[in-house]
Amino acid sequence: MHSPLNITRFRPRLLDAMAGYDRGRFFKDLGAGATVGIVALPLAMAFAIASGLKPEAGIWTAIIAGFLISLLGGSAVQIGGPAGAFIVIVYGIVERYGLANLLISTACAGVLLFAAGLFGLGRLVRFVPLSIVVGFTNGIAVLILLSQLKDLLGLTVEKMPADVFSQLHAMALQIGTFNPYAFALGLACVAGLVIWPLLLRGESKVGHAVQRLAGRIARTRAVQVGARMPGPIVALVTLTLVSWGFDLPVETIGTRFGGIPEGVPAFALPDFSWETVKQLVTPTLTIALLGAIESLLCARVADQISGQPRHDPNQELMAQGIANLVTPFFGGMPATGTIARTVTNIRSGGNSPIAGIVHAVTLMVVVLLAAPLARHVPLAVLAGILVFVGLNMGEWREFTPGQLRHFSRHYRLLMLGTFFLTVVFDLTVAVQVGIVLACALFIRRMSGLFSVELVTMQPPVLTYRLYGALFFGAAAKLDEAVNAAESAPRGMTVVLDATHLIYLDATGVDALRQLHRAVLARDGLLRLESLQPQPLEVIVRSGFADELTSGQPHAAES
Repeated sequence: MHSPLNITRFRPRLLDAMAGYDRGRFFKDLGAGATVGIVALPLAMAFAIASGLKPEAGIWTAIIAGFLISLLGGSAVQIGGPAGAFIVIVYGIVERYGLANLLISTACAGVLLFAAGLFGLGRLVRFVPLSIVVGFTNGIAVLILLSQLKDLLGLTVEKMPADVFSQLHAMALQIGTFNPYAFALGLACVAGLVIWPLLLRGESKVGHAVQRLAGRIARTRAVQVGARMPGPIVALVTLTLVSWGFDLPVETIGTRFGGIPEGVPAFALPDFSWETVKQLVTPTLTIALLGAIESLLCARVADQISGQPRHDPNQELMAQGIANLVTPFFGGMPATGTIARTVTNIRSGGNSPIAGIVHAVTLMVVVLLAAPLARHVPLAVLAGILVFVGLNMGEWREFTPGQLRHFSRHYRLLMLGTFFLTVVFDLTVAVQVGIVLACALFIRRMSGLFSVELVTMQPPVLTYRLYGALFFGAAAKLDEAVNAAESAPRGMTVVLDATHLIYLDATGVDALRQLHRAVLARDGLLRLESLQPQPLEVIVRSGFADELTSGQPHAAES
C-alpha cells in the first residue's frame, strides 16, 4: 500500500473494478448512471443557487468533478459533485472574499486534499468523534433550511447576508413581500417528494385510509411506470409546467440569471498570487476539511449498503483533490462525495465507477439539450427540493430527549456544542472547538482511569500499585506517593508494582523522577516491579533506568 517514503500508491478503484467486468454489469451501471444523472440536475442547480452562484456552476461541477471522482476515486460506487454541506460555507466565502477568491480557495483545497491522500492521511478522518459529526451535520441541515426561507416564501431581499441572524433579520424586514404562489409551489414540491416514494411502495405510515388510497393509486399502470422516475425530476418538471402554464408571478432561473448557457464553459485560470493565497488560508482549510470529512463518511456509508470492497480513503482523497483543483478552471464550486446520489446509484444497481462516469455524461447531454428550458424553473421549486434535502440530511432523532438520555454528558456536550457553534458561527469554528473539546474530555476521562493504590505500609517497605496510564493528564496523582516518601523514615524502600500500568509518557517519567528524588533524599530505595513492555521501553529510552541503577546499590527490577 505504501512506499518506503510513506507515499500512497496512486491506483484508482476503476482498475480493480474492471477485472471480470461483463455486459450484464455494464447495463446495470448504464441504468444506474442515467438515473443518478437525472437526479443530479435539479440538485446541482439548487446547490449552486443557494450558495450564491449561478446554476451552471453547480451543473458543471457535477459533470466535471463527478467524472473525475468516479474515474480516479477509491470507491466503487461513490458519486461526487456539489453537496448541500457546502452551501453555507460557499455562500459565506463568496460574500466575504468574492467569487474569484472562492475559485482560488477551491483549487488550493484540492491541492491539500491530494497531499493528504498522497501522504496517507485518509484514515485520520475516522478519528473525528461521531458526536461532532452528528452535531455539525444537524447544524448544516438547519442552516440549509434557513437559507431557503427567502425563495420558499418568495421574499424580495436585495442581498442576503452570510450571517444566519442577519439573514433572519433581513427576511423579517421584507416579510410584507411574501409571495403566496411561490410558497404554494415550494410546499407542493416538499409534499410531493415525501409522497412520491409512498406511491411506488403502495404504503404509508400516516394512516390506514391514506395507505389504502396510496395502494390503489400505486396499482394503476401509469403510476407504476411513472413512480420509477426520480422524485426531484418529477417535482421539477410538473411544477415548472404548472408555473409556466398558469403564468404564475414567481421568480425563475430566467428572471434572476437569464437562463443557463448552452455550451461547454471555457477554461480560464484564476488570477493566482501568493499574497492572495495567504489571505485565503481559512476558507481553503474549511473547504478541504469539510470535503475530506463528507467524502470519506459518504464512502463508509456506501461500503455498508453496497456490499462492494471497502473504499481506499487515501485514493479517494487524491481523486477529490484533483476534482477540486480542476473544476475552478471551469467556474465550478467545491465538490465532494454526495450521500443522496451515492445511495441512489447503489439502489439503482450501480456496481462500479462506470456508473459514476455515465452519470456525468448523462448530465452533460441533458444540459446541452435542455438548457433553454431551464429558464422557466421556479426558484421556489428548487428551494423546496433543498428543504427536503435538509430535512433528510439531519439526524433529528439524536436530539430528542429520549435519545439524549442514553448518551453520556461528554457526548451530549460535544454534539450540542458543535451544533450550536455550527449554526451561530461556522463549520470551521465548530469542528475546531469540537475536536479540542473532545481531546480535553478524553484526557480527563483517561486521567480518571489512572490510580495509585497503597498496598502495604510496613517499614522498611512502602508498596504502591499503579493502574492505567501514567501520562501528562494523570501525573499529579503520583503526588500522594511523593508526599509519603518525603515524610517516610530514613532508609525506607518504596516499591511500585507496575503490573497494571499500561502506558507511560515523558511527563509520567518526570513524575517518577520526582518520586525517586524524594526517596533518595531520605536515603531510601525506589524499585519498579513487573513493568509492561511499553513503560519499560520509555523508562530505558529516557535514561531513567540508568538513574535508578546509579543512584542505589541495587538495579531497578525490569
